[in-house]
Amino acid sequence: MKIYGISGLGADKRVFKYLSLHAEFIPIDWIDPFKDEPIESYALRLSAEIDETDEFGVLGVSFGGLIAVEISKKLKPALTILISSAETKKDLRPIFKIIGTTGLVRLLPIWVFDPPRGLASYLFGAENKTLLGEILNDTNLSFTKWAINELLNWKNEQKIESVLKIEGASDKLIPPTAKENSTLVQAGEHFMIVDKAEEISQIINSELDQIARAKNL
Repeated sequence: MKIYGISGLGADKRVFKYLSLHAEFIPIDWIDPFKDEPIESYALRLSAEIDETDEFGVLGVSFGGLIAVEISKKLKPALTILISSAETKKDLRPIFKIIGTTGLVRLLPIWVFDPPRGLASYLFGAENKTLLGEILNDTNLSFTKWAINELLNWKNEQKIESVLKIEGASDKLIPPTAKENSTLVQAGEHFMIVDKAEEISQIINSELDQIARAKNL
């Protein structure tokens, strides 16, 4: 199985470099959104990178998880993996929805979306502060503004099939929902895709191995 990875917000494929999976892993690079493009349309355009002729899965981190959900609703992958993310709008903090209804994000200048590095390290719970800083320094702030607006206004209520949701017990940005399809990483924070990569790899590989065994029965 090929696993296509979608990182969070403006982050790039560097967040995946510590994963070790029992599958071919293909990170998808972000593309620029069109002006006022809805997340559903953006996800469909991004999905053009996926080869549907082979069995595949989609892995999304944080905002990338929302994109993975929207792609999965259209393409029906064998497995959707959500890390530090949400499956439906109910998984997001209520305050996010309240802020989204105000339309405030559209009015803010893009420099607002470049957080002080100390604050970012705290919110992300990053142990690897160097990598987080490098990613933030390279982030396209226009993209971040668009992505945050889409996250705050996400309306998806549809659950998806064959989902593996990996949540951090200490995630400050998208707290765990403790649902039946979730796997909790103790002491995991929002940047655990990097800081807890070994444990996350083991969780994913266990699921991949189980799928492989089922196919061979």
